[in-house]
Amino acid sequence: MINRERLLAEFLELTRIDSPTRKERQIADLLKARLVNLKMTVTEDQVGLVIRGNCGNVFAYLKGNLTQAPVVLLSAHMDTVDPCLGIAPRLENGLITSAGPTILGADDKSGIAPILEALRVIQELNIPHGDIQVIFSVAEEGGLNGAKHLDKTWLKADLGFVFDSGGEPGSIILEAPGQDRINVTIMGKASHAGVAPEDGISAIVVAAKAISSLQTGRIDEETTSNIGTINGGLATNIVAEKVEVTCESRSRNIGKLERQTAQMCDTFKRCVDEAGATAKIEVIRLYDPFKLDEKDLIARLSAQAAQSAGLTATFKVTGGGSDANYYNRYGVPCIVLGTGMLKSHTTEECIHEQDLYNTANFVVEIIKVAANPMTSDSGLTTHRGERIE
Repeated sequence: MINRERLLAEFLELTRIDSPTRKERQIADLLKARLVNLKMTVTEDQVGLVIRGNCGNVFAYLKGNLTQAPVVLLSAHMDTVDPCLGIAPRLENGLITSAGPTILGADDKSGIAPILEALRVIQELNIPHGDIQVIFSVAEEGGLNGAKHLDKTWLKADLGFVFDSGGEPGSIILEAPGQDRINVTIMGKASHAGVAPEDGISAIVVAAKAISSLQTGRIDEETTSNIGTINGGLATNIVAEKVEVTCESRSRNIGKLERQTAQMCDTFKRCVDEAGATAKIEVIRLYDPFKLDEKDLIARLSAQAAQSAGLTATFKVTGGGSDANYYNRYGVPCIVLGTGMLKSHTTEECIHEQDLYNTANFVVEIIKVAANPMTSDSGLTTHRGERIE
């Protein structure tokens, strides 16, 4: 059904395009042109101005030939993590890797390329379908900032599918965590480290005591925490006056997320007070968790589409956030689907060639299945006010 040669060539082409977070202009312009060629109405929002990037989110809309089908959202993000400049993809024995000291960019171009291929296929084969909305977002990495700042009134979909996860195609993510970023600035007192160390208060030592008192890593099956960066001190002969620490907490349970964040903040406050230092602690909620059920319509549609594509449907949970966190918050039931990407956010990132083809077939089947929703006790009301059961 899909054109494998075309899909592979497009994926390799996309990975070669530099698209670091907040600098997605080049790939956005290419994608906009291709979406126009697919007879879609294409727009770009102004989120780039809000997040100080050079590009906004790309929206595209394709009218369907079935009037009672739900509107389907297909989404992936355009940006890639560092090091991502000058990527040279290499295909060897069915595995695509980076030939140089960079990431590959399968996160998330292994979502973009199959979406484009599926859109071509349904038009070339005249496959009946409902309206389709596509969003290629910016600045997903580091806080979902593209989705966070988009105008939710632009969302026209009844059901959403975000292709942005590890796991083989057929992996269906039902739960994802929320995340808090915790920025801590500790102010001690500078003094000469050799002449009068007792006159100083080392912000580094205070930070170290706090960090050593924290439980980090996996807290439980739903919750994690991490110390991300530490920056401070001027020289070995100066008792460090200032240290900046960035941390995070995540949980699929909102109550646990709040408790973990509070525990981390309280630990820093206690250690700072004990040392006679001061601190500024800032907590930023990057996104809330979401949770769907296997019985939900979108989950059952996903499973049916996976089976129709010859894949094994597997319901999973994840420890990572995605644009789906915000789409669900905005009222669009949205699920995250695996594309087969492996070792994301590392220079060992790779993907099996076959998983690109499987993902594209999966997208086609999602469009087909969504156009003919199964009978269910829990349906939805579309944007046109029609009830889908």
